[in-house]
Formats: sequence, structure tokens, C-alpha cells
Amino acid sequence: MRVTNAPSTTAVVCINGGQGGLVEGTWSASLELLVERLAPSRPAIRFAEVRYRIKSWRRLDWCIEDAREAVAQAGGERTLLVGFSMGGAVGIGAADAETVEGLVGLAPWIPDRLPVDTLVGRRFDVIHGSLDRWLPGIPGVSTASSRRGFDRIQALGVPGSYTLIRGAVHPIALRAPSGTPVPFPRASRWAELLGTRIDAFANATTA
Repeated sequence: MRVTNAPSTTAVVCINGGQGGLVEGTWSASLELLVERLAPSRPAIRFAEVRYRIKSWRRLDWCIEDAREAVAQAGGERTLLVGFSMGGAVGIGAADAETVEGLVGLAPWIPDRLPVDTLVGRRFDVIHGSLDRWLPGIPGVSTASSRRGFDRIQALGVPGSYTLIRGAVHPIALRAPSGTPVPFPRASRWAELLGTRIDAFANATTA
């Protein structure tokens, strides 16, 4: 885990995507770009990015354990999870951690057999690119898939929203050979919408 901003009672824990192969975890260029754009103007919120031990949906249980540990180490009394791609499924698995109040899924992968009752009593918002889909050799999550998962979660009485970004694809950014994240078209819209959800969470009053 790496953190941005000082310790705070309010934390945003950002959870990476993954793949089928059992490979060592890496930092997400998409999440890194979003944190770089959003954290400086929100110094009262501590941002944490998760790097899995193994970033594979074949070890989803390990990834969920890593996310839970990140929530604990982030130290927030109130926590918002942000899950990109496979991080949506991981975030759902970790959402019942005591301090978690909600999850924002960015192009979230929500398998049909994944238990989602962990979100009961919390909030679930989805932001998804309208052009996202799986293509041969190109990873992606279809909007039909995320919408099906969102509707299944809504049926449990979980409040939330579903927003499409017209013209956006699956990645928000890719990493250049220099190591810096390079934004895809519509990256600014992703940041704007996520920033709105983070602000709503930070400004919400606790019961």
C-alpha cells in the first residue's frame, strides 16, 4: 500500500484490477492518475492505493485479504473504497470491513456468482465507459455486465447510482515507458465524477 496525504479520520482506499495469470501485483496507472489529480485538492482525506501480492482473479480471496489489510492500515474512522475493474469484485468482498461506508466501482467486474450482501447498509456507485467491452487480446468489462451486477445489488436495497461516460473505454490511463501514467481520452471526466462521489462521502454526516 502507498498513501497520499497525512493520516486522517477519512480515508479513500483505491483497489486495482487484475488478470487471469498468477502474476505479482503492480500499481495501477489508472488509479495513480486519479489520485494524482484528486488528492492535492483534498488534503483532509488520506488516499491509499493497494498493490496485491498476486493480482489475479484466480486468487480473489488473497486480493480481498490485501484490500482488508489496506483498509485497516489506512486508519480511517470512515472509509470509501474505489475499485477499478477486478477491484470492483475485490471491493465488494471487502466492503463489510467495519469502517467502510461505500464503494465506487470504476468499470467494475461483478461476477454473477459473487456474493454481494456485504454491501447491505452501505452505498454502491458505478462509473463506466460507454465503449468498454472485452475484445480479443484487450481486457475490458461490458456495461451490460456491470449493470447486471448493479441491479442485483440494488435489489438488496443498497442505495447508489449508475453513470456512463460517453466515449470512454476500459483504461483510464496506461503507464508510459518512463513510468508516468498517460491519460486516455475522457480521463478528466472520470476524475470529475469520482471527485464528486468522494466529496459527497466526505461531507456526509454519520448517523
